[in-house]
Amino acid sequence: MTQLLAVAVITVLAVIAPGADFAMIVRNSYLHGRRTGLLAAMGVAAGVLVHVTYTLLGVGLLIASSTVVFTVIKLTGAAYLVYVGVRTFRARGEVEVDLGNKTELTPFAALRTGFLTNVLNPKTTLFVVSTFSQVVGPGTPLYRQVGYGLFMSLAHLAWFGVVAVFFSHSRMRAVLLRGQKVLNKAIGSVLAGLGVSLALAPSH
Repeated sequence: MTQLLAVAVITVLAVIAPGADFAMIVRNSYLHGRRTGLLAAMGVAAGVLVHVTYTLLGVGLLIASSTVVFTVIKLTGAAYLVYVGVRTFRARGEVEVDLGNKTELTPFAALRTGFLTNVLNPKTTLFVVSTFSQVVGPGTPLYRQVGYGLFMSLAHLAWFGVVAVFFSHSRMRAVLLRGQKVLNKAIGSVLAGLGVSLALAPSH
């Protein structure tokens, strides 16, 4: 029971903390509509499962103990965040408010964006690895470990699904679209700033 509570608390705090995934879901939802936002949220949840999978296989222990491996992962994720941030900051095109029009992102592209934002995020790596290292022991059944991982993924899906629904609401969306250029620069700056801070942060 204590382990379950620990996983729940750590997961909820990690999920709701603003980060690159939150900024990406907000942007996709208000620019391209609810469907795209929800697909991106599904991509984020799928990205969590990647971290859970390699942690269950024991690779997480290698990342936690190897400075070289973690540094490579950290710098790759940081570079991706900076790339997305710069693209968002420089975006100038106007977007139609009509949700019936075609969007710039295909369903696959929306899923891919959410997936890559999360799977290349070192913070998610640390969150999953550190959580498992705290609550999983040699005697923890595999089904329970899998359950922890599924809960982490579903928690991300639920939270970012709510974010997508809220920011794709017609009134909220119209307000955001009117300030689109300013918001793009703000979100782009946050994403790039996160990337730079992650690249400069110590590995341990």
